[in-house]
Amino acid sequence: MKHTHRPKQDSISSMHEYRGVSKNRLVLAMLVTGSVMVIEVLGSLITGSLALGSDASHMFTHLFALAISFAAVIIACKEPCHHRTYGFYRAEILAALFNSIFLFVVTAYIFLQGIERLLHPQPVLGLDMLIVALFGLAANGLSILILRGSVRNDLNVKGAFLHMFADAVSSVVIIFGAIAVSLTNWFIIDPLLAIGISILILSWAWGLFKDSVNILLETAPKGMNINEISYELKKALPEIEEITDMHVWEITSNMYSLTAHVSINASDYRKSREILDKINDLLSQKYSIEHTTIQFALIS
Repeated sequence: MKHTHRPKQDSISSMHEYRGVSKNRLVLAMLVTGSVMVIEVLGSLITGSLALGSDASHMFTHLFALAISFAAVIIACKEPCHHRTYGFYRAEILAALFNSIFLFVVTAYIFLQGIERLLHPQPVLGLDMLIVALFGLAANGLSILILRGSVRNDLNVKGAFLHMFADAVSSVVIIFGAIAVSLTNWFIIDPLLAIGISILILSWAWGLFKDSVNILLETAPKGMNINEISYELKKALPEIEEITDMHVWEITSNMYSLTAHVSINASDYRKSREILDKINDLLSQKYSIEHTTIQFALIS
């Protein structure tokens, strides 16, 4: 006996209710972020600040993250077709993988430029650098306010929100650096800030790369251990004799799927529907696994 459990219709409907709001907020955040990114690029060229250039690159990564989140909202509303039974959810993961690889290249360039500036310091217009950095901080703050309302209901938007928060922190660092450069004319501060920001970008890119590869390789999601899940199921349902061939994977961010063979006593055959419902309820409530395929085997 094989039973497939798909996400409940009411939970799907509730997701569609706030997706429209999330989409509008993401569009506003992208407009703000993109505009200030252009200002920082121009500011970097005018002032000669490598730190501003690196922060503009950092802001581009968050603009890309916002775009991925926006695309995920659009894609999530599309119905699967006969040959793409899971829809286009993996497009988000492929984009994230490309983004992480691109970030490695950007980070390497910024780091090498920073080393070059350390060896051969160049003058920086500290006051102009400060003004542009203030614009960057204002943009990040506005984006954070725009996205804040969707964070609780949408984990996808929450990821973009955290990226914007990290960028706001880097803007604050550049502001202090610009003040220090203006007061001391220690131009070496600028490449030091650029190297620090590049390391921050690298750490985020590495995490994004690992998560993308793990999802594409269909490894078990973080915090999920099939031995623990099997133990919890058998503990909650004494009718289960044995669980074998269990697989858990992530279709896309925060969308989990599970398959398993569950052995029950032949005398419990009439209760198989009830047992299945209890299994799905436990998996949904404790592990957020909404899509399951359970194969029952009878033991005499």
